[in-house]
Amino acid sequence: MTTMNVSLPEKMKEFVDGRIEAGGYQTVSEYVRDLIRKDIERQETDRLDALLLEGIRSMEEGTVEITDQYWEEIKARIAAKRVRTL
Repeated sequence: MTTMNVSLPEKMKEFVDGRIEAGGYQTVSEYVRDLIRKDIERQETDRLDALLLEGIRSMEEGTVEITDQYWEEIKARIAAKRVRTL
């Protein structure tokens, strides 16, 4: 595991310390890792939304037939992108 040093304004440090003291996390590192995981998930959700919009637009234009196979291909594309981001 790699170590990173992060500088925070005092208010942010107090906030993070409060989250640790509240019992949600054992360490600052655990808290930061959780934030990063949530950001990765948010990014994946944004990509999924974009793909869904692309599919809807294609369907409206009559260029793509929405079938079970189409959705399986979309899921496979998302899974492949997810593996690359981790």
